[in-house]
Amino acid sequence: MTDSMPEDVADVLDLVLNRDEPVHVALRRQVPQLRVQSRCECGCGTAYFDLDADAVEPAPTGPCTVVAAEVQLSTETGECPGEVLVFAQGGYLLWLEVCSWSDDVEVNLAAARRWLQPSS
Repeated sequence: MTDSMPEDVADVLDLVLNRDEPVHVALRRQVPQLRVQSRCECGCGTAYFDLDADAVEPAPTGPCTVVAAEVQLSTETGECPGEVLVFAQGGYLLWLEVCSWSDDVEVNLAAARRWLQPSS
């Protein structure tokens, strides 16, 4: 079952896809057409997408599966407990992955969203 785009996923995509990078700009145009097909069951927040490729133009990423965006996460104390990766295949958004490198800091989509927010 495909769900509409949850706010947390949309926010993290917005924070990770750079507005000045041409490939990211093209991928951003796909976000309104994305739906979450499924999410990882471990609680990390990783989301797998469903997208009608006929409704949007592909980004210039090539035909293979690529890491289209990669952002390391930094906590308030300066630790780097993980990262967020955005994958595309054939120029279309495929999934957003939340990776943990730490046994001491819980890394999930909610934490990534908080850590990626610009400081006031």
